[in-house]
Amino acid sequence: MIPANGWSRRGVLAGASILTAGGTAAAKEDRHAEGVVILIDSNEPYVMGHAISYSANLSRHFADTGARLLIEVVANGKGIDVFRADKSPLVEPLATLRQSLPNLAYSMCASSKAIAETKEQISIPMISGASLVPFGIGRVVDLQLKGWAYIHA
Repeated sequence: MIPANGWSRRGVLAGASILTAGGTAAAKEDRHAEGVVILIDSNEPYVMGHAISYSANLSRHFADTGARLLIEVVANGKGIDVFRADKSPLVEPLATLRQSLPNLAYSMCASSKAIAETKEQISIPMISGASLVPFGIGRVVDLQLKGWAYIHA
């Protein structure tokens, strides 16, 4: 017999079991936020600083909720200065942050680097731990297509 509200006891129990499947302990262990990509395209020190503090704050926030979060900071255009060993005002904070956050990656746009090298007629040294990607904006879009969240610093 189906009650007046239209819900059967079996239906309610089935729905409840679907909603609680796995339990809270398993949900906390399995919870994984794919990632966040942060784009820096400015060489303003306060913009670079914001991007770095975003990384630390996001990592702390997700760790507090039991989730692992991959974070990639992508430097493009004038923003490549953040990962330049010869110009970055944040060499030491970047190194410290990278050591404390194993899920953090730094990427520099190879195209922007090549343009700057041609313009300045030098070989640009990168900070330790930074890697090159062919196109910074392409990297951002690739990660977004994989489901990553996007933040513009």
